[in-house]
Amino acid sequence: MASVPHDDHGHGGHGNHHIPKVSTYLANYVFLMVMLVLTFAVAQVDLGALNIVVAVLISVIKTSAVVLIFMGVKYNSRLTWFWASVGFIWLFALFLTLGDYVTRQWVHLPIGW
Repeated sequence: MASVPHDDHGHGGHGNHHIPKVSTYLANYVFLMVMLVLTFAVAQVDLGALNIVVAVLISVIKTSAVVLIFMGVKYNSRLTWFWASVGFIWLFALFLTLGDYVTRQWVHLPIGW
């Protein structure tokens, strides 16, 4: 049986891996459930145009909690943070292109032009 080199911190020589406690996951789960109830409560109140703004803000907060804790980005290297950020920037850019399609004046051509 081959021996795996160990570093001084007991991580088996494969880098610094942070393993969150179960209580961290449970706290994040409870936080997400509270945010779910808050999302429902906000949907029941007529805030006019602010409803969508508040809903998106809550959604961003919930997404951040999932990415940081459940996906482990919080405990990883700067390179992981970089690529997670690039993914969100790309998603934002895709949503910006939707604005272009929504605001266009569509020309309806007759069939057989």
